[in-house]
Amino acid sequence: MSILSDVEIAEISLQNSMISPFTQDQVRVDANNKKIISYGLSSYGYDARVADEFEIFTNVNSAIVDPKALDRASLVSKKTDVCIIPPNSFALGRTVEYFKIPRDVLVICVGKSTYARCGIVVNVTPLEPEWEGHVTLEFSNTTSLPAKIYAGEGACQFIFFKAQKGCKISYADRGGKYMKQTGVTLPII
Repeated sequence: MSILSDVEIAEISLQNSMISPFTQDQVRVDANNKKIISYGLSSYGYDARVADEFEIFTNVNSAIVDPKALDRASLVSKKTDVCIIPPNSFALGRTVEYFKIPRDVLVICVGKSTYARCGIVVNVTPLEPEWEGHVTLEFSNTTSLPAKIYAGEGACQFIFFKAQKGCKISYADRGGKYMKQTGVTLPII
């Protein structure tokens, strides 16, 4: 298994729409020439943006977080350019980009250092071969202070690993429950 370079990621993405929309360069300023948290193709990965849709965990209703039966009362839905995550709390977002992973590729996600240096952890499970959809992003605010997440800016980096042979059974083959997800997707059993 080898890691894909910027050249290989671009080739696969442009041929097979692996990432859509695809940004060929690292974008570091917005249309108004204001500095932003970068996104786009990097040397050995792709920095994805977070969309403006968030599900923020709240304790207002004293709900229990149960992965088998998540109570919507434990969440506050927000469509916003800046998401404020309460201290020691958690929020879900999604990527702007839609991913279509080839059968011989596995993708791992890591957080951006800009957020990590502020105590914000981004967690995403691997993108398996032949999975597709918007990626649900999990943000943990590990600090005792409120934290900001900026929609439309870089949130995490995806690293692509190519196998020498395609897998026997892909995520699509087994009818994975998160296949073709759009929007922020909550746990499914």
